[in-house]
Amino acid sequence: MMKIGELASLLETLCPMFVLLDETGRIRQVGPTLQKLRPDQPMEGTGFLELFDLIRPRAVTTFPALMATAGGKLHLKFRDEPRTALKGLIAPLPGCGGAVINLSFGISILDAVRDYALTSADFSGTDLAIELLYLVEAKSAAMEASRSLNLRLQGAMLAAEEQAYTDTLTGLKNRRAMDHILGHLIQTKSRFSLMNLDLDFFKSVNDRLGHAAGDYVLQQAAKIMLEETRGDDTVARVGGDEFVIIFKGLLDSGKLRSIADRLIDKLGKPMSFEGAACSISASIGTALSTQFDAPTAAGMLHAADLALYAAKRDGRSCHRLYCALSHAQQ
Repeated sequence: MMKIGELASLLETLCPMFVLLDETGRIRQVGPTLQKLRPDQPMEGTGFLELFDLIRPRAVTTFPALMATAGGKLHLKFRDEPRTALKGLIAPLPGCGGAVINLSFGISILDAVRDYALTSADFSGTDLAIELLYLVEAKSAAMEASRSLNLRLQGAMLAAEEQAYTDTLTGLKNRRAMDHILGHLIQTKSRFSLMNLDLDFFKSVNDRLGHAAGDYVLQQAAKIMLEETRGDDTVARVGGDEFVIIFKGLLDSGKLRSIADRLIDKLGKPMSFEGAACSISASIGTALSTQFDAPTAAGMLHAADLALYAAKRDGRSCHRLYCALSHAQQ
């Protein structure tokens, strides 16, 4: 007949969550995984029903009644916190009056693995829990990989979209972006002003000093325009030396004139490129959305163009505001 010590050693290998009971219902020994759930609370010598609360069958309150359930399933919880739910099966030990109860986590296994930092070494090698843990880990890894891929794809899409709406030389918005923003403002019936700005004498810089100097001038001009506008304004390069600035919600002609004057002043100062002076100026025309009963993108751009041409006719390096009667005024 197998001795109790030999039986306990065998159970540790096959059933790491076993409970070995004596004839009075007190715990002789428990499996290493079960003890891991209460590392600071030795279980040996404790009455099984003092440690665990039987949920089903609920009528069981004594060890003899527990023994009478042999072969049936037990549903129980620890009496102290955390009250981890367990399942069990009791088998009497012939000849000694004791019993072996094999416990498992059932559907609470994921919570138990999280709460007690269990690993595959805490389960029997044939336990289906191992496969479940591997499946959960694989699913978690797959979901993380999918999330990472989605983030990369979203980032790539955003980068591509940003590139599609950006002028590569200056970093400003391009014509496509301007058309999109202008269309949205008109569709939502927002109030805004549109400023058309041309760099005067830019061609002479290109002809005299080369395209590298011209690119430098465009980049510096873009920097100035960004400095003189608000964060939610739109500054777009729509042609070689043509720019459009959209001021959302700004319709004060005095403030617009002040912005235009500062732009003209700063853009009129010579820019030094490799020791050579690059001299340009700026002509600006502005139209307000409130000047039209039903503004359109084409109508707003045309009105700002008329005001810009008036500025050029008046000697360049100046600003004109569109007027429906005379086309443009100071």
